[in-house]
Amino acid sequence: MGDKNHLLYVVTIHAIFALLHFIVSDAVETLARAVGRQERWQLLRNNTGVVAMHMALTHENTVIIFDQTEAGPSQYRLHERYNGRRCSTRSRADLKDGACYAHSVEYYIHGNNLRPLRFVSDPWCSSGSFLSNGTLLQVGGHGRGSQRIRYFRPCRDHLCNWQQSKRSLSDNRWYASNLLLPQHDRVIVVGGRNAYSYEFIPKLHTKDRSFNLPFLHDTHDEDGGGNNLYPFLHLSSDGNLFIFANRDSILFNYQRNRVVKTFPRIPGGGSRSYPSSGSSVILPLDHQDRFQKVEVMVCGGAASGAYEAAARGRFLPALSSCGRMVITGNNHIWKMENMPGPRTMHDMLILPTGHILIINGARRGCAGWQNAATPSLRPYLYNPKKSRGQRFTVLKATRIARMYHSSALLLPDGRVLVAGGNPYNTYTFSNVAYPTELRLQAFVPDYMDRQFNDLRPGNVTIEYEGHSSGVAYGTAFTIHFWLGRRPSKDVEYSVYAPPFTTHSISMNQRLLKLRCRHKTRDGGGSMSAVLEAPPSPNVAPPGYYLLTVVNNGIPSLSQWIRFIPA
Repeated sequence: MGDKNHLLYVVTIHAIFALLHFIVSDAVETLARAVGRQERWQLLRNNTGVVAMHMALTHENTVIIFDQTEAGPSQYRLHERYNGRRCSTRSRADLKDGACYAHSVEYYIHGNNLRPLRFVSDPWCSSGSFLSNGTLLQVGGHGRGSQRIRYFRPCRDHLCNWQQSKRSLSDNRWYASNLLLPQHDRVIVVGGRNAYSYEFIPKLHTKDRSFNLPFLHDTHDEDGGGNNLYPFLHLSSDGNLFIFANRDSILFNYQRNRVVKTFPRIPGGGSRSYPSSGSSVILPLDHQDRFQKVEVMVCGGAASGAYEAAARGRFLPALSSCGRMVITGNNHIWKMENMPGPRTMHDMLILPTGHILIINGARRGCAGWQNAATPSLRPYLYNPKKSRGQRFTVLKATRIARMYHSSALLLPDGRVLVAGGNPYNTYTFSNVAYPTELRLQAFVPDYMDRQFNDLRPGNVTIEYEGHSSGVAYGTAFTIHFWLGRRPSKDVEYSVYAPPFTTHSISMNQRLLKLRCRHKTRDGGGSMSAVLEAPPSPNVAPPGYYLLTVVNNGIPSLSQWIRFIPA
């Protein structure tokens, strides 16, 4: 019996040491990964002057930032109103007059400076798309702005400004979404508060009106503040439109006003659309399947009853789940997984590596004035190629809460611009839990760390042939770049459509991995690659994209390229 007890004792001791070794090894490995990660945060400016409710990156390497005009005075004072009347610092009336303050600015990335822009009507909770020439089309808003159409054409002389069209939308568009279509530089505008319809800009005929969309009636949640506002829109490579609202989604032929498919409801409770405010991306499209596999991803949102509970001062935990579904082919199943924590009001951005960054937002509540608590300070990084359960990484935390009316977007140098946050209907800085936030940050992913500089492609240039203004669909074009060492076998070439970002929606965002026909090493580290442009506007609508060379997961600085019809 003693021998048996001794044997049991020895086995137990070995088991304990083995378990401790496993735990310690796992902890050391986790610590090593954490130490190896070098992502960081930069504070760029203490004051942008206006809340970044909406942001958009232009092909002139500037960022358009704007808020609502009904919030009263911003923090960017003007010397005179846009009608020419002076604004006096001695006049109490002028100090309170919103017309004596800017509500939109243009941010210059390279100079880290700002200039004010003019708005004629209120763009509060509006939508936008870039046209093929790089002009930002911006529509809707609140009050007299709800049917307005505005344009901003980027320039280099610092004289461009917002222009308002004499034409109007057919319906009020407050909390609507829009998307650039493949044909004729047209944009489709979908939904909005009490707007169960869609319409096109420009109208092809003067008598054209909006079109009823029963799907928006079916997904409306009266008690939840709508829960189908700012619907998620993605263009499929077959030319049809994916529309997601609340928990449901359809594939829609907008040319024939016909629902092509009704997809399964995303599993789980709660809602994903505003004011529940989850977010969505279309995962990177790949030349290897001729861009035919189109997969969407929806993450986060608010629990059932969150909107009503927030009105009573109770903030329910947000949703942690994400769903992925292929919308092409005939097998449509939501494949679910969980983020490291609950999240609402966050942004989802596609990085040049093809990974998804989930940033900003809150852990409890939903969107709306003072409807949320517990900011989500740590971004998540999602790798779509890894096995389920290993796809998420928790990144370095910020110290700045980015709650309601915050936004984020990818910059050409690979950083992520982060700004905004204001859960109040005026600029409020004291005696509140989450003051109006005007600080401007950049989140710097670990792939930008100096330890990877020997892997980073440099001096990327694009050689245009035939068309000096762009590259025609389906044609070959040559790029040149520099690599200090021999390229890895894993060199990829991506193009990215910068989005219009607001309210957790990145409208028109998409990334394509292009085919390389062949590449050569010209000597001295110089490389040339012949790439193939996307085959059609259905895959990549006409316009400006950021082209990036990615060597073994390390991206170059991106360069602008424009795709145009032949």
